[in-house]
Amino acid sequence: MSTNSPVHSPEKSESKVGARVRNFLIAIVAIALSIALVLGLRTETTSATLSQLDEQSTPLEVALTNTKPSFIEFYANWCSVCQKMAPDIAQLEQQYADKVNFVMLNVDNTKWLPEMLRYRVDGIPHFVYLNKDGEAIAQAIGDQPRTIMSSNLEALVADSPLPYAQASGRVSQFNAPVAPTSTQDDPRSHGRVVSKENSLEES
Repeated sequence: MSTNSPVHSPEKSESKVGARVRNFLIAIVAIALSIALVLGLRTETTSATLSQLDEQSTPLEVALTNTKPSFIEFYANWCSVCQKMAPDIAQLEQQYADKVNFVMLNVDNTKWLPEMLRYRVDGIPHFVYLNKDGEAIAQAIGDQPRTIMSSNLEALVADSPLPYAQASGRVSQFNAPVAPTSTQDDPRSHGRVVSKENSLEES
């Protein structure tokens, strides 16, 4: 037997070491990607949703009577712009929760029809800034940068004019349902209509 047998050759041991290093690097990369995936999914699921914001929001009746200024958002769960802005609204709420009421009103709930008509909501998201007396002092419609909303909230807290009072951005179209009209006419006016029609037929 020779001392340089193929089993113990230096070339084969180097290739074994190379294969082990390669496998080790593949394992490290796989672990790193798995950790990144888990952390990515965790941060994605912890971002704010519209339903979470709605649950945490101040009821409108409370907001109108507690002498704090209010920020009202008219939204819908199907509104993609509203969904996109939810994390920004959540951050603003954390920042200003002790100074400003955050009120979420879902336009799909007909309970809010009087408010939708009062503030002329025809696109969402629709934001209304109320002073501490509950009076609307500014409105903004559509996708708004957080910096603009933050500047408006700072001015609202300071009871100063809002720098971006009538801002408009990308919106989801919405038509407020109109209150149903009564199909029953006043009996007194009905008689007048009939008599006018009869007089026209007789002529």
